[in-house]
Amino acid sequence: MSKKDKIVYQIYPKSYQDSNHDGWGDIQGVISRLDYLKELGINYIWFNPMIVSPQRDNGYDVADYRNFDPRYGTMEDFEELASEAKKRGIDIMFDMVFNHTSTEHEWFKRALAGEEKYKNYYIWKKGKAPGVPPNNWQSKFAGSAWEYVEKFDEWYLHLFDVTQADLNWENPEVRKECADIVNFWRSKGVHGFRFDVINLISKSGYDDDPNEYDGRQFYTDGPREHEFLKELNRNSFGQDEDHLTVGEMSSTTIANCVGYAGEDSNELDMVFSFHHLKVDYKNQMKWELQDPDIMALKRLLTQWQLGMQEKNAWNALFWNCHDQPRSVSRFGNDKEYRKESAKMLAAAIHMLRGTPYIYQGEEIGMPNAYFTDIHEYVDVESTNIYDVLLKEGKSEEEVLHILQERSRDNARTPMQWDDTENAGFSDVTPWLRTAGSYKEVNVKDTLKDPDSIFRFYQELIRMRKEMPVVQEGLFRPLLEDHEKVFAYERKYGDESLICINNFFGEETEAELPLEGYEILLSNYKDAVLADRIVLRPYETIIAYKK
Repeated sequence: MSKKDKIVYQIYPKSYQDSNHDGWGDIQGVISRLDYLKELGINYIWFNPMIVSPQRDNGYDVADYRNFDPRYGTMEDFEELASEAKKRGIDIMFDMVFNHTSTEHEWFKRALAGEEKYKNYYIWKKGKAPGVPPNNWQSKFAGSAWEYVEKFDEWYLHLFDVTQADLNWENPEVRKECADIVNFWRSKGVHGFRFDVINLISKSGYDDDPNEYDGRQFYTDGPREHEFLKELNRNSFGQDEDHLTVGEMSSTTIANCVGYAGEDSNELDMVFSFHHLKVDYKNQMKWELQDPDIMALKRLLTQWQLGMQEKNAWNALFWNCHDQPRSVSRFGNDKEYRKESAKMLAAAIHMLRGTPYIYQGEEIGMPNAYFTDIHEYVDVESTNIYDVLLKEGKSEEEVLHILQERSRDNARTPMQWDDTENAGFSDVTPWLRTAGSYKEVNVKDTLKDPDSIFRFYQELIRMRKEMPVVQEGLFRPLLEDHEKVFAYERKYGDESLICINNFFGEETEAELPLEGYEILLSNYKDAVLADRIVLRPYETIIAYKK
């Protein structure tokens, strides 16, 4: 089965559709919207975790891998979802969180009770001295990556929240448990799996970090990583020829990813990497703002395209997800040129070599939330950093502006279905406030507009499904030194496709050899081709020649 014609749509279930009047999205809500997703044309729905969790980290702190959190629904609801999706030609992709479990998980509770079998499921070390952790590693959520348990006079490792204890993948029983969990969900009709921070499961030792003091060099892309992934593939999803898998790779390298997602590596089908989503971080600091560095963006996208292509490995393509602000607000212009810039960003990413991921609301051009009060934010990262930045001396106005640009809640506001109260997401107050843009930006109005962002996405999806040059074509960068335009060619046999994208809100000129090409798609009705082309604000042109 070719996987190169597939498109994945990500749903953050809490915010998609509430069906039972509690302000919280659920499985039945998704079922009620499947016809919309069929109309869009996607092949897979990837769901953020809906299984039992204390929700310290939005479900990425798993307390039970085999049961749904009742707020989302029941196993019967899910089986209905899988069946109804399949009728519409849509498969399901589930999030597998295998680097750690919640400390509420039965395994960890039994470890704390002193059961040696389960204690060995986790990573325990003696401190360097009384009250001193085993090393100087820092948690990704701030503070030490170790927590002391007096009963054992030992510390357990948690690379994330203190309630997310790292699993010990050196233990074959842990690896078997993880394969069994994948197989359980396969038995429920799940063919797709996204593996959360999966390149952190192999640790290379527990020395002090002499450089960065966070330890990542000891736990990222570790020595047994490829071995563990091959084994997981062999013992679970690899037995299903229709599987689709993606690994979220933290702080990774192309050199490692060509192994994780190589055509014949028997590990994963593709990888997420995040380097291109840091080009607006001033000094690489998330909470320091600057305009996106488009030259850096071009360079990073090109490096990953060429590096993965050279070794016949596969990229996951995306601008948006539940952890990133909205791309139309970030790399486009969500005020004067919302439609134009949203379409340009879509074309720029969808015509690349890889599998495109669409995040809920992206296909209608949902912008950032632009909350004006800290009490409107729910995300723990946002509320924590608000206090930190105020203590650093920033004014409240400055801090709120930073959150308007950077907060993860920008992506998590309820899906905007119509212009009624709460945007048609729920008939009661939602868990997170609806963004103010829903009166102008919503599905109901979008579907009436033949020139909508949604219709543009439909065309991009149709092209990927129908055109071998989009599925298989080699990537070649064009206009690499142009400071405003990201352009590239895809070549397959005697077919050539050129994608030209102006990343700015003003006109710019570009020279390209376009003789013999025809326009397949553009975000301006009257686009023309010439060897010297004048691109209007955020103009995108997809040209084709055979």
